[in-house]
Amino acid sequence: MSRARQPPLVTGISPKEGAAWTKVTIRGENLGTGPADLIGLSICGHNCLLTAEWMSASKIVCRVGPAKDDKGEIIVTTKSGGLGTSTVSFKLIRPERIGILDQSAVWVDEMNYYDMRTDRNKGISPLSLRPSNPLGIEIDKGKIPQKDMELTFPGMSGDFTSENFSATLYLIENHAGSSFEQLKMAASNLKKQATKKNEGSLAYVKGGLSTFFEAQDALSAIHQRLESDGTEKVEGSMTQRLENILNRASDTADTLFQEVLGRKDKADSTRNALNVLQRFKFLFNLPLNIERNIQKGDYDVVINDYEKAKSLFGNTEVPVFKKVYAEVETRIGALRSLLLEKLLQTPSTLHDQKRYIRYLSDLHAPGDPAWQCIYAQHKWILQLMQNCRDEFISGQRVGAGALDLEGDTRPSALGRLSHTASLKRGGSLRTPRPSTWRFETPQQVQFVEKLSDVVIGQLPNFWKLWISYVNGSLFSETGEKSGQVEKSKKNARQRQNDFKKMIEELTNRLVKLVRGALLPTTLPQGELSLYGGWENKTELTGAWLTQVIHTVRGCHEALSALEIPNDLLQVIQDLLLELRVHCLMVTLLHTTEDVKRLAEKEDWVVDNEGITSLPSQFEQCMVQMLQSLKEPLEIKPGEINVLQLDQVQDQAAELSVSIMKVFINCLHQLSTKTDRDMDTSHNISVDLSSPDRFSGIQEGFSPTSEQRLLIILSNCQYLERHTFLNLADHFEKHGFTGTEKITRVSMDAVRDLDRKLFDAYIERRADPIAGSLEPGIYAGYFDWRDCQTPTGVRNYLKEALVNIITVHAEVFTVSKDLVPRVLSKIVESVADEMCRLMQCVSSFSKNGALQARLELCSLRDAVATYLNADSNSSFKLALDALPQLHSGADKKLLEELLNKFKSSMQLQLTCFQPSCVQPVKR
Repeated sequence: MSRARQPPLVTGISPKEGAAWTKVTIRGENLGTGPADLIGLSICGHNCLLTAEWMSASKIVCRVGPAKDDKGEIIVTTKSGGLGTSTVSFKLIRPERIGILDQSAVWVDEMNYYDMRTDRNKGISPLSLRPSNPLGIEIDKGKIPQKDMELTFPGMSGDFTSENFSATLYLIENHAGSSFEQLKMAASNLKKQATKKNEGSLAYVKGGLSTFFEAQDALSAIHQRLESDGTEKVEGSMTQRLENILNRASDTADTLFQEVLGRKDKADSTRNALNVLQRFKFLFNLPLNIERNIQKGDYDVVINDYEKAKSLFGNTEVPVFKKVYAEVETRIGALRSLLLEKLLQTPSTLHDQKRYIRYLSDLHAPGDPAWQCIYAQHKWILQLMQNCRDEFISGQRVGAGALDLEGDTRPSALGRLSHTASLKRGGSLRTPRPSTWRFETPQQVQFVEKLSDVVIGQLPNFWKLWISYVNGSLFSETGEKSGQVEKSKKNARQRQNDFKKMIEELTNRLVKLVRGALLPTTLPQGELSLYGGWENKTELTGAWLTQVIHTVRGCHEALSALEIPNDLLQVIQDLLLELRVHCLMVTLLHTTEDVKRLAEKEDWVVDNEGITSLPSQFEQCMVQMLQSLKEPLEIKPGEINVLQLDQVQDQAAELSVSIMKVFINCLHQLSTKTDRDMDTSHNISVDLSSPDRFSGIQEGFSPTSEQRLLIILSNCQYLERHTFLNLADHFEKHGFTGTEKITRVSMDAVRDLDRKLFDAYIERRADPIAGSLEPGIYAGYFDWRDCQTPTGVRNYLKEALVNIITVHAEVFTVSKDLVPRVLSKIVESVADEMCRLMQCVSSFSKNGALQARLELCSLRDAVATYLNADSNSSFKLALDALPQLHSGADKKLLEELLNKFKSSMQLQLTCFQPSCVQPVKR
């Protein structure tokens, strides 16, 4: 297993401060092994993963989002290293906003301007400069449906410039998620703004207060003077003189400005005449200008000129104007057709689609251009998906670069998928792939990846176009276009079911195409011709199916991120479930084939415990299989555990048991190989007379059939005691159920094989030894009734012991743990044969009985370490069949002869002593 990687560490960022959407370069250590390894990136608490571009393990480029925190750390998260840390921070600079009541150094000129679209003079209303957020707190819009809002507040508006403004509606629309503390802060902000406004009016009055007082003082002085002399009604008085002076001043002013005012009236008349002439010139030149601007692509200018002409001459009764205006309408009709053609042309970007829809809306095109565009995009995506399948089936798809969308220069939407990582998840028993492995990627895998690219590349824009159509953002939210927005929303509500069917058709087409390539048996017979046709392609292994599952999951996650309803994506979840089950079954079946080939890798080299590498290779193969199933068995959000399905549980358990039985069968086949099947270049002699031949089993030798039996017996014991128990733990860790059944059946099978192999070995080794006893006893016409006084143990018994020692050496060379089991059975067979021979003797002479007792006791004492109940019983029955020794001389002679035998055979019999059992030095 590979060592875990260190967590990411960010040590630098450039620049260190900036506004939202500033492009920054992040540097550090352990920032991931590739784009697919980077799973998280936050700056000042804002998720920036969407804009992140992984450059290397020490460099990432991204854009800073509109974070809530003004200053914060840069945190990188990777699959290999987990959550990282940062030694630097980034400062977010926020742009300064000026409210409606704030003082500003900017002068707003509220002069009149001429609207070329409507031919009306308008003044800039101070309300048009209203603040976007009058409460001064963060806008937190809720998710209350617009339809419910209209029912609750009929005829009311959340726009505070509207006559039907409702404060409650405004708060629900813009601050439904705001806390009570934030609303209290908003109330405080409103009070401050009102206070500033009142202070501004009072300052104006204070500034002119001295002038008011001077005027008041002057008028008061005049009034007092007139009252004091009492001449306000006398001819020639001061009052009369003042009135005369004012009248003369007025007449003089009229005389001075009469000429100026006359010139102004004349200039106004001239200006109006020029304006009229300019209007006529504009109309006559308009058809040619429309044609020129269309060729340039200046559709905004054309629409602006058309709106101006329509407002001036749309209802004219002048024949010449009517004729020219009719030609203008003809050119505009051709422009509508051109824009509609461009709108329905594929491929096209979302920006162009929205632009053409706005143009057609401004030109009052008939029908619903936005819905026509949605319908055309739907058909085009379906055709792209079908063409993808057809090109693979027809064989045109050769390399990984084929079938790119025309004009689409974007990188692959699933480029983050690492083919190398997918291969590593597969079993290492496969041969390593060459450097050109990408061109060996199965056609089905390439097809699913390209199909996912098509869906991920096109469906998001298709969905965003629909969202824009639903919320009316295809049109401006101001002035005369508010009616178009409401009309668009109304049309969208009427066509919701139609669009839902479109999404269902796209997801169903995606699922059926993938099923046709990977799960053709799940398709109805009538759809195989349309979506199938992959019969001649290579059958996928579990590793490739894992990569397909990864690709389909990526596609599902991308579509879920668009907030497409889950019920529309359920078919993809169902497909993923079947793919995961299929991958599980295929992996188990392929593992069965891999296990069958393990027999070819047996080198017969044993370690100090008598085990070859075969059990370890089998365990490694099973562990790698389970590791390769980690991703298919992983439970993503919205998915279910496939191992909790009853049918899958049963099938997985049966296949797992089958794998175990296949391996046990491999061991059985290895045990039945003849010597002719083995390489005899380093063969060990089958002559068992010399134990020195078994000093050790070295690499490169070819064992005899009996040695193979012992080696496989040792492997069987290891499987039963270690391997199967370890595999049971691995099965449980990976969520497999029925582990007890798998272990129980495997144990029974390996025990059955062990019993058969053990019986076969005992038969080969014990029968020759036991069979040599009778000829050895009666060699030279020996007769128990007529024999001489014993002088020692005869040679036949010594040869039997040597043969038992040879078996001991053979077994000990392979596995010392097998020695007691094998030797006990050999001794049991020899003891049984000796008992039979003794019981078959009709009578013994005195010397014969002494000789027989000597040989039985010598044999029994020599192999005492390996006596069991059966062999002890056999020796007892054999001794009971002999006449008893009554004289002390016979007993003494028997003891002397036994000691003589043990002394002469001491070296040979040493191997039977338990203290002498030592590991074989390799």
